[in-house]
Amino acid sequence: LSVSVLVVACPCALGLATPTAILVGTSLGAEQGILIKGGNILEILQRTTVIAFDKTGTLTQGNLQLTDTVPVADITGIKLLTLAASVEQGTRHPLAQGLISSAQGLELLAVENIETEAGQGVLGWYQGVRLLVGNQQWLMEQGVMGEPQWQTEVDQLLDQGKTVIFVARNQQLQGFLALQDTLRPEAKATIAQLKQWGITPILLTGDHPAIAQAIATEVGIGEFQAQMTPRAKVAKIKAMQGSTSAPVVAMVGDGINDAPALAQASVGVSLSGAPAVAMETADVVLMRSQLSDVLKALALSRSTVTKIKQNLLWALGYNLVAVPLAAGAFLPSFAIVLTPAIAAAMMASSSIVVVLNALSLRYQFAPGQNWE
Repeated sequence: LSVSVLVVACPCALGLATPTAILVGTSLGAEQGILIKGGNILEILQRTTVIAFDKTGTLTQGNLQLTDTVPVADITGIKLLTLAASVEQGTRHPLAQGLISSAQGLELLAVENIETEAGQGVLGWYQGVRLLVGNQQWLMEQGVMGEPQWQTEVDQLLDQGKTVIFVARNQQLQGFLALQDTLRPEAKATIAQLKQWGITPILLTGDHPAIAQAIATEVGIGEFQAQMTPRAKVAKIKAMQGSTSAPVVAMVGDGINDAPALAQASVGVSLSGAPAVAMETADVVLMRSQLSDVLKALALSRSTVTKIKQNLLWALGYNLVAVPLAAGAFLPSFAIVLTPAIAAAMMASSSIVVVLNALSLRYQFAPGQNWE
C-alpha cells in the first residue's frame, strides 16, 4: 500500500497543469503573429477591464495625407511645406512621415540642432533662424504670435477630422498644414466586441479635442482625452489603476510617445512597425499590425487560463480520489486495492489527461477558426 501511494501520488499532473497550457497558448499566439512575452502576461490579460487606445497609427492607419496648405505670412504654400518637412526630417512620427512624403521632389533645408518635444512638436535651426513645427498650443507656449483671423479656418479643418500642424519662424507664424488619416477598417468591430465582453475602451491622444471626439464617436468609444503628452497618458493610467475599483488597464499603442504608457499599463500591447522602444516595452506585440488581433490575444488568454484551472482541478481531484484508494481506504469495506502497477498506470494517465487538455487549445484556435 505504501508503494502504491508513492506511485499514484506522483505530482506530475499538478506540475504539468500550468506550464503545458501556457506553452500551448503562447505558441499558438506566435503562430498567429501574436507575440506574448511570458505566461504571466496571459493571466493578467484575461483580467483586463479597461483598454486605452492611442489614435494615430492604432485606431487609424497612420498613413496621413496632406490635404491643405495655408500660408498666413509672406510665404508660398510650397515654401511652407518645405519648412515643415525640413524640420521633421528623421522623425518617425506618422505626422512627420506624412509631411515628408508630401514633400517628395522638394529640396529640403539642412536644419540643425533638431529637438523633439514629445507629443508637442519639433524645433530646429537654419542659418540662425529658429523653426518650429507642432500643434497650436505648443507654439503659443513658445511665444509664437499670429493674427486671429485664420482661427475660423483652423476650426473648420478640425471639424472635418483633420490634424492641423503649425509652422513658425522665430516668433512669427508662417502658416499651417492639414493632414488626414483614415480609420482602420477593423476598428469599429473591435471596439464593439470589447464592449460586448464588458471591457471599457478609452481613447488617449495628443491630438486636438475636436479630432479626438470625431474618432471616438466614429468607433464607438465613450470616454476620450485629447492633447495628452506621454507623461499625461502615464498619469491617467496610473490614476485609473489607483482608483477604488482598481481596474486592470491595458494600453494599445504604436509610437515612441506611447512607450511610457505601455510600460505603466498592466499589459502593454504594441502593433508591428512601431519603433523599437515601443515594441521592447510592450508585453504583447501584434506582428500582423491588425487591431482585431487584440481580440484574439484576449480570447487566447481567457481560454488558456481556463485550461490551467481545468488541469489544476483535475490534478487535485485525481489525488483526492487516487491517494485514499491506493492507501487502502476501500479495502475493508469493498476489498478494493491498487497494486503498484495499476497505480503507475493511473499516475501516467493523469498526466496524459492534463497534456491532452492543454493541447485541445490547438483545435479551438486552429487557423480559420473563429477565435472570438
